[in-house]
This record gives sequence, structure tokens and C-alpha cells, in this order.
Amino acid sequence: MNFTAEQIAAAIDGTIEGNPQSAVSKLSKIEEGGEGAVAFLADMKFAPFLYTAPAAVTIVNKEFTPEQTLATTLIRVDDPRAAFVKILALYQSLKPRRTGISERAFVAPDAVVGENVYIGDFVVIESGVTIGDHAAIYPNTVVGAGSSIGRHTTIYYGVKIYEDTVIGNHCIIHAGVVIGADGFGFTPQADFSREKIPQTGNVVIEDHVEIGANTTIDRATMGSTIIRKGAKLDNLIQIAHNVVIGENTVIVSQTGVAGSTKIGKNCIIGGQVGIIDHLTIGDNVKIAAQSGIGNDVADNKLMFGAPAVDAFTHKKIIIHTRNLDKHIKRIDALEEKIKSM
Repeated sequence: MNFTAEQIAAAIDGTIEGNPQSAVSKLSKIEEGGEGAVAFLADMKFAPFLYTAPAAVTIVNKEFTPEQTLATTLIRVDDPRAAFVKILALYQSLKPRRTGISERAFVAPDAVVGENVYIGDFVVIESGVTIGDHAAIYPNTVVGAGSSIGRHTTIYYGVKIYEDTVIGNHCIIHAGVVIGADGFGFTPQADFSREKIPQTGNVVIEDHVEIGANTTIDRATMGSTIIRKGAKLDNLIQIAHNVVIGENTVIVSQTGVAGSTKIGKNCIIGGQVGIIDHLTIGDNVKIAAQSGIGNDVADNKLMFGAPAVDAFTHKKIIIHTRNLDKHIKRIDALEEKIKSM
């Protein structure tokens, strides 16, 4: 990446203060800066780094007032963080894109592969698979029979996609993800053994979904496990059979969602949350990290704790807990008074 401050300002609709020809060849955190770097200042607690580790170009808010002479060229914008995200996207788009099918890959004769597709070393594409235009499938990935992968979708290293999986357009599936393994279903027998329930469904992942490394999504017992459009799943998440994740919902790492639970749209679920089976979580729900969800949750709720309660109840519990020692002393005093009567 080689740009001038002037070119960057044009890309993010910013105003230059300093040398418009300042050269930029890398992206940097503001505390690291350095020659040829572009950084951004969104939090004023990091402002001292403008003077101690100046980047070649720094993106700042329009209202920013320097306290010392600057050695960096400023680009003033309304929102420095959002502007820097645009630069990151531009940088990503300029990276060379892989294309072509490796001689060391196996593609079934009846698989349908679109235009400008990349299929890396030791990829296996089984019978009946359909791959959309501009998709990229990185080495050591397996795509099971009858599956389909949409346009502009990227499947990274070592992903395992079981048969009949449907993945939409513009998705990103990170390394080590397993999609479509059997759901955890067993019927207890009289002798305490467990008989496996056949898992005959599939997984459907809609457009613009991103799934983090080593996350697992189980196939449905019947029907489909569904990840709706725009959902974002972090690393190390377990999604069980017949779960539905709503549009634009975000789930943070190490969360587990048990079978047949339905989660609404625009939810935010923190890390290490546990959600039991057959629940309905409404739209726009926020669940704090390490919460345990054992009951349905209505729309727009903010949930804390294990077992989880709504934010108002949680605050009351915290207040009472902090005063617990005082309450115990009061009860002890009352008991002593009663004994002396």
C-alpha cells in the first residue's frame, strides 16, 4: 500500500492539515506510529502519542486541538474510527486475490464451479457441490456432497462442511470450523444405554454471515439449523441442532446454544453464555458475558447473571448482596434481643 495524505483524505472525505504529499505505506496503532504509517486518534487519552510516536499521517476529529507542535500530517474527519475502518477495507481490497484450482485438489466431475474461483491444495469437493463465482476455498477444506457455496464467499483453511449444507453469498468461514456434524441426540434405554437419533437435516447459512475459527454448527435432526443473514459468530462457539440465529445477531466466543432454541434478530450475546434448549430469545436482546439463560427472554431485554435476570432485578440483587453483612449483623442483634426478653 503506497498512498499520499491527499489520496487518503479524498477516500475518507477528510480535510488535510499539513503536508498533502506525506507518504503512507502501512497501517499503525497510534501508540506505535512511525515513518510511513497512518494512524487514527479516537480516544483523547492516546493524544500524547501524537507527540512521542508520530505517524506520517494521523486521522483526527474535526474539533481536535493540538497542545504542541506536530510532526504528523492531520486529516480531520467527523468520525476518526469510522474513517480508519474505510482505510482498512481499502487496504484489504488491494491485496492480491487467489484464483485457480490447485492440481492437488479433488473436484468431483459433477460439481459445478463458477468463474474466478480459488480452490487450494488438498481441498475435496464432493459430488453434486455447487460453488458460486468468485468464491475462495483454502487448503485442506472438505465440502460434502450436495452442498452449495455462494458467490464471493471465503472458506479458510481446514474447514469441514458436511453434506447438504447451504452457505450463502459474501460469507466468511474461518479456519477449523465444522458445519453440519450430527446434532447431539440420543434416546435413553431401559438399561441406561443411549440409542442414537439419526440426524437427517442440514445447516443453512444465509448471506453476509461470518463464522469464527473452530466454531461448530450441528445439522438439524429434521429440517434445518439456520444462521440468518448478517449474523456474526466469534471463535469457539457451539450451535446445536435445529437452532435458529436471527439476522444481524452477534455471538461472542465460547458461547453454547442448545438444541431447538430460537434467537431473534439484532441480539448481542457475550462470551461464555450458556443457553438451554427449546427457548425463544426475542429481538434486540443483550446478554452479558457468562450468563446462564434458562427461560425465554422477551424482546429488548438486557440480561445478567446465572441464572440470568433482567438488568433492573440484577441491580437490586447487587445492592442487597453488598449490604448482606449489614443485614446479617442486624439479624444477629435482633436474635440476641429476642433471647434476652
